[in-house]
Amino acid sequence: MKKRNNGIALLLLCGIGLLINTIGSMIPGWLNLPLYLDNIGSALAAALGGVFPGILVGFFTNLVNGLSNYESVYYGSLTIMIAIASSFFMSKGWYRKLSRLPLIILTFALIGGGIGSCLTWFLYDRAIGDGFTAPLARSISESFIHNEFLAKLTADFLYDLLDKAITVGIVALVLTLIPQRLKDQLRYSGWRQTPLTLRELKQARVRRGKFSLRLKIVVIVAVSMVIIGGTVTAISYTHFVNSAIKEKEALARGVADVIVGTVDAERVDEFLEKGEAAEGYLETEHILKSMMDSSEFIEFCYVYRILEDGCHVVFDPDTEGMPGKDPGEIEDFDQAFLHVKGDLLAGREIEPVESRDTYGWLLTLYKPIYDRNGVCQCYAGVDISMTQISSNGLTFLTQVLSLFIGFLVLVLAIVIWLAEYNVILPIDGMAIQSALSDYSTEENRKQTVARIEHLDIRTGDEIENLYRALLDSSRDMAQTTEDMARILAQTQRQNEVIDKLQNGLILVLADMVESRDQNTGEHVRKTAAYTGVIMRELRREHIYEDQLTDAFIADVIRSAPLHDVGKIKVKDAILNKPGKLSDDEFAEMKTHTTAGAEIIASAIQMVSEDDSGYLAEAQKLAHYHHEKWNGTGYPEGLKGEEIPLSARVMAVADVFDALVSKRSYKEGFPFEKAMGIIREGIGTHFDPNVAQAFINAEDEVRRVMESHMSR
Repeated sequence: MKKRNNGIALLLLCGIGLLINTIGSMIPGWLNLPLYLDNIGSALAAALGGVFPGILVGFFTNLVNGLSNYESVYYGSLTIMIAIASSFFMSKGWYRKLSRLPLIILTFALIGGGIGSCLTWFLYDRAIGDGFTAPLARSISESFIHNEFLAKLTADFLYDLLDKAITVGIVALVLTLIPQRLKDQLRYSGWRQTPLTLRELKQARVRRGKFSLRLKIVVIVAVSMVIIGGTVTAISYTHFVNSAIKEKEALARGVADVIVGTVDAERVDEFLEKGEAAEGYLETEHILKSMMDSSEFIEFCYVYRILEDGCHVVFDPDTEGMPGKDPGEIEDFDQAFLHVKGDLLAGREIEPVESRDTYGWLLTLYKPIYDRNGVCQCYAGVDISMTQISSNGLTFLTQVLSLFIGFLVLVLAIVIWLAEYNVILPIDGMAIQSALSDYSTEENRKQTVARIEHLDIRTGDEIENLYRALLDSSRDMAQTTEDMARILAQTQRQNEVIDKLQNGLILVLADMVESRDQNTGEHVRKTAAYTGVIMRELRREHIYEDQLTDAFIADVIRSAPLHDVGKIKVKDAILNKPGKLSDDEFAEMKTHTTAGAEIIASAIQMVSEDDSGYLAEAQKLAHYHHEKWNGTGYPEGLKGEEIPLSARVMAVADVFDALVSKRSYKEGFPFEKAMGIIREGIGTHFDPNVAQAFINAEDEVRRVMESHMSR
């Protein structure tokens, strides 16, 4: 089980890691070893405490080293990347497997020796240089890799491979020697809640989807930092280049002023005519040459007289590898100066001109040299090399980008870590427990609330407020559900009582009607039982199964006792007459069907349509249970499936019970004879399917009949 964060363990681990890095970086200097050993503490802190302590150790190591050597801060991103990689390898258990250690060493070397070498190349002179890897790099370059960059990259990687092998070996050894209990204490998890189990963490990863909150946070932070960093870098680079150009302009103006003060404008014609033979010519030329030698950035110093046909050379000192032009020679106008030709011919001062030609990127300043009458006799020209600005600009960009990437990696790692433990995991925990919420039983309700309470989220912000709201809501839901369950249970009990009372009233009403007929007795109960037997058998045989739903069967059985309710309007003398009824008496007896339908219709009007329920079937039973399949029945003379199914079922049940029951005017028929009469009525009196189902359920019919006869 993971634990909550431990601030003391974090400080202790970071302090030890920083000390190890500091001492490790000093050892190569003391022993004159071609190594660095400055990442042991970062890798160890990341392996023991997690990515956050490792990043802190790496960051502060470069910060501390930067106090004595500011250039070390440019390599901060590499230290942070090694810490992140070390934490990852520890989580995968690679430090415990000898077969995996070479991969860890290779990864660290690719970061330190590979990326680090590229960074060094662009930070400095883009040459092999004179570091401790330089001899090997030159040997590689001279032997088989003739590209200096690749040769240096190879040499740096090989040396760093040895350095990182020592680093990984020390880290793996320390991890082996440290007891597991101490490792657990040093592990800085960052949990702001009761830690989730591995199973819950896997569930959370699955539920996050393609565009998770973590990804969105990383993208937003990264894009924001890239935009800000890119803007700042562009502004800084522009400012750097402009400052460098202004610096070169100032240098050019200073040199030009010296030349103007050196050249005698009154003697320009003589210098053009006699050249070196003119008195003082060579001294003046020597001064121009010394001006060129005074700075590596001064490419050329010369004096031209500008005329319509071109630039007439007055002074043009020799340079290394390039002899100067003789006095009087004419140079064509450079394309870069055509736009200021008019100003030059007029003897006016011009702004410095930038050009890129065979001499490279140059900044040229022409300053007029006037005689005592204010007439421009010639121009002092100074060419300043700007190539160094491009080189320095690239170095400056590398420095800025290395710092920015270091901070970007640092900020992203911290943001991801903080977001993971302060936002994402708490939300995942709440989502998982909410999905498991179950308020169906009292035990489940208690477990649901207990699981949410167990999260114990303490982020101290809106996430904790959300958790508290969820917890309160869960408790309220549990209490509300418990109250609702109690109310529903009470309501259900009341409904059951009402239902039993209702059914009892139906039977009482039916009994009251039947009690006027001294011959019927248990008739209403038996017919209800027979209807159930018939309908269940029909459904077993898949006949009329679209109509024979559970609700339909229940309604028919429930309403069956009311099929003869209309007899309440038939006179007792007719109802209980022992002999055969006359035609008039039989006509009155038949009215019990329509009378029953009217009575039940009146009852239906007293309730809503949704609540009428079984009464609709009761009305059909009462009205049509004496109809016959061939249409010779009463009261409507319906035939076939015009007769409602419930009435067709009741017709069989009613006739069979009348046959087997004792009446005042007859004895009950034997079971076999009654079944034979039902069989004879198939297709005439009875629906063939219904009657056959009744016959097929003979055993069940017999049990119902015998159970009522024994009462």
